[in-house]
Amino acid sequence: MKNKLAELRKQHSLSQDKLAEKLHVSRQTIISIEKDKYSPSLPLAFEISRVFQVSIEDIFIYEVKEEGGK
Repeated sequence: MKNKLAELRKQHSLSQDKLAEKLHVSRQTIISIEKDKYSPSLPLAFEISRVFQVSIEDIFIYEVKEEGGK
């Protein structure tokens, strides 16, 4: 799942550490989400959207993968 977390974080002048602190997660969690290596739980996604005051859909972009690797 693609996301705009890094972009939003920078727009709000938040470091990865500060965002992690606000969300009560580790900095490594923020890094993993930003690098698309980890998709957050639904409660965490809602909390991220609350911090930035945008909808979840404005942060996370779900990409449907076609069958057969296309």
